[in-house]
Amino acid sequence: MSEKLTTEPYKGVRDFYPADWARMEAMFARLRETLALAGFEEYQASPLERAELYEAKTSEEIVNEQTYTFTDRGDRRVTLRPEMTPTLARMVAGKRRELAFPLRWFSIGNRFRYERPQKGRLREFYQCDIDVLGLPEGEADIETLALAATLMKDLGAAERDFVIRVNARPLLNAACTAAGLTEDGVRAYLRLLDKKDKMTPEAFNAARSAITSKDPLAFIVDAGRDPAVAEEKKRLLDRLTALSARGVSNAVFDPTITRGFDYYTGMVFELYDTDPANPRALFGGGRYDRLVALFGGDPIPAIGFALGDVTLSDFIEAHKLPLDTGRARPQLYLGTPRQEDVPAAQAFAAKLRTRGVRVFVNLTERGLGDQVKDAVKRGIPFFAAYGADELANNAMRVKTLSTGVETAFSIDALPSFVR
Repeated sequence: MSEKLTTEPYKGVRDFYPADWARMEAMFARLRETLALAGFEEYQASPLERAELYEAKTSEEIVNEQTYTFTDRGDRRVTLRPEMTPTLARMVAGKRRELAFPLRWFSIGNRFRYERPQKGRLREFYQCDIDVLGLPEGEADIETLALAATLMKDLGAAERDFVIRVNARPLLNAACTAAGLTEDGVRAYLRLLDKKDKMTPEAFNAARSAITSKDPLAFIVDAGRDPAVAEEKKRLLDRLTALSARGVSNAVFDPTITRGFDYYTGMVFELYDTDPANPRALFGGGRYDRLVALFGGDPIPAIGFALGDVTLSDFIEAHKLPLDTGRARPQLYLGTPRQEDVPAAQAFAAKLRTRGVRVFVNLTERGLGDQVKDAVKRGIPFFAAYGADELANNAMRVKTLSTGVETAFSIDALPSFVR
């Protein structure tokens, strides 16, 4: 006899039962509303990509250690997308002559990384990627940071609940040059800096000393030591001043923020939870002006960021932010006194649905008492029986299941009450 199959999902991924998916959909619905108001359009693509797309410009750690890559039956190397930005760059490059720039695009979908599952990190996660393409650094950078703050506030967060830590790759590059690093040395140092929060100060300093005897961060702190560093630092601080004038006062300069991807060329940032119990980055992004040019043609300036569902859900739960999940379930349970009432109830439900009411119709032989219990178990707020009497009188009684109160209605008035 064969062994029973396990009911557990693959390690590091999740099953979403209806209540779980309702929370996810409610969270992303809130993001969609804010992005639509800001003039963003939604796009989508397959999670399957050619492996070389990531090998060209994604971080070595992700390519070498975290991608799900395999050879298909046509002997092609394929990767399940670990991030969306390279796909976006490919799509924009493919239609660049037909698109109306600047683009304000976003995409919501699943991503895959072979990581050790832990708090805030899974092997499959859902993410909202938000990008502006076709605008140079300056106003677009300020708009992007302001949008990140607005998304959090529209989810119910207060400004005190999060902080935006901002840096710039040109500033880091200038500091590395001042410290005497070569191109390979700069790359090695930035990779190390990206891991700084996960290391002890002693371990970080030891690893940094193996790369360079001069600390690039010291040149940023004391920017007067090098004109190029001073210029880049002033440019970034001026941008934060402009952002504060727009009403975003919780953005701060942090010279240790670098981001792990090799394609960043300008401002980079990460948004952190300020709760001492969860001092981690929720999401981040930055400017990547040369990525689209990998596919040919002139560079297209671009900036973007991405919000992952795992850290965002943890933040919402920790701060007890409200999510409206009611739109995912039926509003009215339409009970049937007898089996022969089912066709009439189905016809009535069809009419209610044309008026925007989400209706669940009982198709079982249960008694009305058991149907009420079923409605409660399903979390449906209203119950009404529909049979020969209701059909003849054009009226019915609706029970509010949270209170047990019954209210009489004409059938025409029912939709407004339920909605």
